[in-house]
Amino acid sequence: FCRVDPYGFERPEDFDYASYEAFFSRYLVVLTRRAIKWSKLLKGKNSIQKSLKVKRYIRKGIPNEHRALVWMVVSGAQTNMEQNPGYYHRLLEGEKNAKLLEAIKTDMNRTFPDNVKFRKTADPCLQHALYNVLVAYGHHNKAVGYCQGMNFIAGYLILITKNEEESFWLLDALIGRILPDYYSPAMLGLKTDQEVLGELVKMKVPAVAELMERHGVMWTLVVSRWFICLFIDILPVETVLRIWDCLFYEGSKIIFRVALTLIKQNQAFILEATNFPDICDKFKQITKGTFVTECHSFMQKIFTDPGSLSMATINKLRETCREKLLSQG
Repeated sequence: FCRVDPYGFERPEDFDYASYEAFFSRYLVVLTRRAIKWSKLLKGKNSIQKSLKVKRYIRKGIPNEHRALVWMVVSGAQTNMEQNPGYYHRLLEGEKNAKLLEAIKTDMNRTFPDNVKFRKTADPCLQHALYNVLVAYGHHNKAVGYCQGMNFIAGYLILITKNEEESFWLLDALIGRILPDYYSPAMLGLKTDQEVLGELVKMKVPAVAELMERHGVMWTLVVSRWFICLFIDILPVETVLRIWDCLFYEGSKIIFRVALTLIKQNQAFILEATNFPDICDKFKQITKGTFVTECHSFMQKIFTDPGSLSMATINKLRETCREKLLSQG
């Protein structure tokens, strides 16, 4: 058995190779079929038009060899990169903010200690690329600068694109457009979206919302890392990448779909909790096991389980939750 997965992550001691092999042999058939369809769709071109067909294809998963290209195109990162030639390198050559560099350096060794490609001994060591992308981004978006969590997201982007400049523009698409205000110093967007999830759970899984309220467990305690890291280190790599496929195309509501599906599927299990620490523990457990490993069936579930979830609903909830947070100030 391979101790390291295809992305360079070391598998934990208790990794269940048998059920993973069983899943992957089935998933390989799906991947092969998807790869053929995607090759036909792209026909060697470097562009795709948004359409219902493309959306359907993306929900069924982008093959790894096309992932960087498709993410770049559908997120708008490709257009931005083409409209700003040389911009990324100018950011790296320009004057630097010493405090920002210090903050980024501090987090370098904490980023994916379990990934062999980010080790100092690796050749090439992806820490250099990660450092550059974060430094460039911090100077590009001074309102955000650098904030913990961004290192993991940039790291994943580098693993997939194997390209610094593309990773920079994808990070910009996520932080600047797709996720509303998650990484600003006040993190208002992040706090708002955790409250929004709470409201959605009240609507769609009321028993869990009631349990949380009864034991005084705030949503931020159990889900903030889901939002900040976009499920990195929470769910298996393949599953995270499938979630991101949809996130780049369909936007931030995908995060709510995933969160609601995890909670809804595990409702009975969560409801067994009888106290505060118990609830927190249950939320850690629901992100492990075969349900989340089987990324293909998991992704089908996120579009059926939570029921309808329009951007209009989310935006309305965001408005009320944001106002509430600001008034608590």
